[in-house]
Amino acid sequence: MASQFSRRRFAVRPFEAPVLERPALPGSVVDAVLRFHDEAQDQGSGRTLLRLSPKRLKAPEVKACLGKLAARAANVAILWNEDESQIIRVLEAA
Repeated sequence: MASQFSRRRFAVRPFEAPVLERPALPGSVVDAVLRFHDEAQDQGSGRTLLRLSPKRLKAPEVKACLGKLAARAANVAILWNEDESQIIRVLEAA
């Protein structure tokens, strides 16, 4: 005689939530923007905004460095502190 606890129960399917956030920006993109930037806008107080231009993104060395991440690097800007030679903030357009 089988008990009531021995009946088969099917596993509940996990709830699949939509992905609302982008994955974190890889360090290779930040490194490429620092290394290959060709647009620098002075922001005052020793701060500069560094970016890659669309023309620079088509350069072979930049393409080789970024690969599939080139489109994402087009939306990245780095606020750079000239006095301290360090990154203040990495900005990415949505």
